[in-house]
Amino acid sequence: MKRQFLALALLACTLQAAAQTDKPVESKITNVTVFLSKAQVTRKASTRIEAGKTNLLVTGLTSQLDPESIQVTGKGGFIIMGIAHQQNFLNEFNMPRSLRVLRDSVEFYQKQVSLEQSQKEILNKEEQMLLSNQKIGGANQNLTVAELRAMADFYRSRLGEIVSSRMKQDEKIKKINERIVKLQAQMNEQNELYGRNTSEIVVSVSADAATSVDLEVNYVVVNAGWYPVYDLRAIDTKSPVQLSYKANVFQGTGEEWKNVKLKLSTANPNLGGLKPELYTWYLDFQVPITYSRRDNAKGEEAMRSAAKPAAAREMNVAEDEIDAASVSDYVTTVQTSLNTEFDIALPYTVSSSSKPTLVDIRKHEMKAQYNYSVAPKLDLDAFLLAKATGWEEFNLLPGEANIFFEGTFVSKTFIDPNNIKDTLAISLGRDKRIVVKRDKLKDLTSRKLIGTSQKESYTWEISIRNTKTEPIKITVEDQLPVTQNAQIEVTPLNTGGANFNKDTGKMIWNWNLQPNETKKVSYQFEVKYPKDKIVTGL
Repeated sequence: MKRQFLALALLACTLQAAAQTDKPVESKITNVTVFLSKAQVTRKASTRIEAGKTNLLVTGLTSQLDPESIQVTGKGGFIIMGIAHQQNFLNEFNMPRSLRVLRDSVEFYQKQVSLEQSQKEILNKEEQMLLSNQKIGGANQNLTVAELRAMADFYRSRLGEIVSSRMKQDEKIKKINERIVKLQAQMNEQNELYGRNTSEIVVSVSADAATSVDLEVNYVVVNAGWYPVYDLRAIDTKSPVQLSYKANVFQGTGEEWKNVKLKLSTANPNLGGLKPELYTWYLDFQVPITYSRRDNAKGEEAMRSAAKPAAAREMNVAEDEIDAASVSDYVTTVQTSLNTEFDIALPYTVSSSSKPTLVDIRKHEMKAQYNYSVAPKLDLDAFLLAKATGWEEFNLLPGEANIFFEGTFVSKTFIDPNNIKDTLAISLGRDKRIVVKRDKLKDLTSRKLIGTSQKESYTWEISIRNTKTEPIKITVEDQLPVTQNAQIEVTPLNTGGANFNKDTGKMIWNWNLQPNETKKVSYQFEVKYPKDKIVTGL
């Protein structure tokens, strides 16, 4: 009886172990939340399991996912017993169509090279045959002049054709090889992404009876993120400034985010969410410590050894008379407790590539005042400025901006919300129709010796003329020198009615100029210093 019982128990264990089968499950990426650094990927999978225990293998995943971030939920009459993650070094990512086309093209051109080289070899053989059979007729055979001329013409003609054909073959081979090099360079760029190993998530489930299984798998991946870019557009000097908020989304995980529901978040998981703690701040006297050479070597080795894990973690770590719609028309902005999220309603595709994908987020209008500004000491051109307000409402992040005025690209700038005050100043370019001059008035400029001191006085005149057909507002900036030495005295004699800042020496005039109106202003200052000294900067 004991032996029968043991045999039955062993059989039951064997059947139970056999019942716990591995079942690969196909999954599809449906949602992706992209942070400033990293991204959270959501996959969904459906299958059917039999009664008992089953290991569902969610395969073909990127090897760059964070195992600790894996979350699995399900619907159906089953129990999730456990979750595990494992690398698969035997399987690579499914090759995308673009990469297959590149590989097929390379193979085709390589065959073309072989064919052209074979044709060239045939020409070489024919040339060798002709050259090795130059003896004409037998030893006692006499040929007429006409026959000799005909043979000579034949050799000359045929050898010339062979040489010409061979040069053409060489040119063909050269062009085909150049094409192969370009295709291989493009292919190598994609191979870097798709030639990696994959990983798998093993979901152990148990069911009392055969049932359907719907799984949702979430995990965080590295080598992904987004950064903002902006377009600032001014149609004319009477319209608001249009701000286009865009995102460059990048990912090099090897997975294809094809027609997924995309969400962009201003959160950055790399910064961490734990509050720092203050510990007791101790003070003590420094005690010199002497190390022997042997101990120092051990210390350096220990430091190198301790640095290795940290370095390893760092490495892992868009009809007539109708404007076309853009993706930004389908974006919902959600303000969470800590961050801002941009929910894109349209399905989006972000390929695994070294180049980012541009996504429209939002379009805003900002009230703006337009005026000109000129600093003739530095540049005699007047610059049109748009001073926009209300930018604080748009949750801007630091990023590059492209500036357009009247439909023409002007320049690039950088928007840093942390350093902008109430007004966002946008330079819209130079206007040559405003004529600016800055001249030194020599009759009012002098140099005198007074005792042990030397006194120099300078007078400058600024002239602004508006040749436009409309009035303008313009801000004129200049400056007086500021001393950094008690022996140097700078005295403003005439600031021309400017708004003068004594600390910085800056002078500002705000003028309204009518069409074809000219305004002039002059300012004067003097500098006094010891005559045996040389002042730099004047």
